[in-house]
Amino acid sequence: IILTGGLKSLLPHVLRRIIRCNRLSISNTSGMAEGYKQANVVILHESLADDFEKFCHANNGPLPLLYRSKPGDWKCPSLSSDSDIRTDCLQYKIYEHGACTGSLKSLKEYSEQLKDMVTFYLGCSFSFEKVVQNAGIPVRNVEQKCNVSMYKTAVPCYSVSTFRCNLVVTMRPIPESKLEAAVLATSESKEAHGAPIHVGDPDQCFSCLLGIQDLSKPDYGDPVHLHPGDIPVFWACGVTGVEAVINCRAPLAFTHSPGCMFITDLKNDNVTVRSSREVPQVHCISQDPLHYSIVSAEAAQKIKTLETVIGIDPGDRGIIHLHRQDELLKACLSISHARSVLITTGFPTHFAYEPPEENDGPPGALAIAAILQALEKEVAIVTDQRAMNLNKKIIEEAVQLGILKGPVPLLSYQRESADSALMFLCENGNPGRPRFDHLIAIERAGMAADGNYYNARKVNIKHLVDPIDELFLAAQTIPGVTTTGVGDGGNELGMGKVKDAVKKHIKDGDVIACDVEADFTIVAGVSNWGGYAIACTLYILSTCEIHDRYLRKAVGFPPLAKKVIWLSALPSVTKEEKLLKTLVQHGVRSGKTASLEMEVDGLPFYNTHSLVIEKLL
Repeated sequence: IILTGGLKSLLPHVLRRIIRCNRLSISNTSGMAEGYKQANVVILHESLADDFEKFCHANNGPLPLLYRSKPGDWKCPSLSSDSDIRTDCLQYKIYEHGACTGSLKSLKEYSEQLKDMVTFYLGCSFSFEKVVQNAGIPVRNVEQKCNVSMYKTAVPCYSVSTFRCNLVVTMRPIPESKLEAAVLATSESKEAHGAPIHVGDPDQCFSCLLGIQDLSKPDYGDPVHLHPGDIPVFWACGVTGVEAVINCRAPLAFTHSPGCMFITDLKNDNVTVRSSREVPQVHCISQDPLHYSIVSAEAAQKIKTLETVIGIDPGDRGIIHLHRQDELLKACLSISHARSVLITTGFPTHFAYEPPEENDGPPGALAIAAILQALEKEVAIVTDQRAMNLNKKIIEEAVQLGILKGPVPLLSYQRESADSALMFLCENGNPGRPRFDHLIAIERAGMAADGNYYNARKVNIKHLVDPIDELFLAAQTIPGVTTTGVGDGGNELGMGKVKDAVKKHIKDGDVIACDVEADFTIVAGVSNWGGYAIACTLYILSTCEIHDRYLRKAVGFPPLAKKVIWLSALPSVTKEEKLLKTLVQHGVRSGKTASLEMEVDGLPFYNTHSLVIEKLL
């Protein structure tokens, strides 16, 4: 009898011999032959092999292909020197027409059938466990001496012929302080599923739903208990191949029993020098539910630069004191995960004119809407009832000018009862079925602490403003719905997050400061710039390979062909010139202390405005 504690240090060929002799009573190979790669196994009839290989390449996160055998070949010379796939896994499963009909310790009795069958060896996350431990990160399933937890998800894989199934994932609890180290360590192990595909709560984040209802009830493996401060982290799993076998309903197929891997002779050496494009960063983008996103260091640095560019203060109003670092990045990561986005704008600062709107806000809102359309997200705009006709005309002309690829639904909101906001945001007022995942307010009049709405000159304009703030307040009570406020003076919707700084540093801030918070606050010299920066940031994220893989859950292919469409949707000086002319034709005036005629650093402000857009691009 071999003591299981000594299995960690045994060489793979020794372990395979012990397994072959059926001398182990353990239930899984986690922690065995530390530092060596392990493999999932799928054995299919040769007539299905080409399609299954295509399926693996189309879903290489869960199914990284290490080796494909020839029909009837029981060895895998590139992975091991003396192996026999009929005997060298702890346990096998047999499937007939999609049904599991038994568990086996050996496949020798099926040697005749195996002559027409092909074996696929697929990467396994057990391979990176030692790498994770070497980075000072605990591996809870190894500590608890149990199999890793595996769950079926609601995420569909890319289908090929008869191979179609949902993604299976493993979950490992990781201390919050070690998240980025865990992502970095595993992202190097591409043949062991690479970086995680989800970090945080697995169920209630509606737009990135895994569909896992109860972590204590895995579909495969054992429950792994979280310690206080641990975050559930999910990796793509090779048991996805088992689900594909079940759904293809082949007359006969074999797989390893989940957790009972084939141990190879390959060392898991992945020490490489990487560029900033390949180094992942982890950012928390939601507290309820707890949700993190991943982006490359290179993309994050580009976005930080955008944040600096839009922070120019042309009116010298002191907005630098309102700035919060990385809000642009976190807001756009959240928007990137959203399925449906609601935008609001409109600041009726010219209360004595008709229309009273200013021209800061609508161009930025339409720039955001344009990139969201290009990214194939649902988008709608909510505005004041009195401004519906004006905004309808602006949207129609934006479509004609090629700024928008199609009309954007235009909505209005009125308070009719205590639950009006919830009814507006959710189907039948049910917080479990929100219509929107993210709300964006850009240069939208925000309610002050006294319930009024003020322009920068401390004039109360409440009679011109519908209570759209209530939607942002209600969103705080709906799990999975996040909000962003874009402003340039502190009296805009969402700026409640920085209200103390507004009161201290902005003229008349103690009166005009918005009291309603957004989850993310983007401060810009001109609010339109904030809108343009959001559009550019969403483009950067969409073209970031690390973030794209995280969004796709490592299944399917990168949407490279859509890059041209995304690029064409970005704001430009020409587009802004056309839109500003349209606004002027409808009587919309400039409302900024920094009007188009003033100078900034010796240049006409309009020129500075154009330069900012060019820098963003």
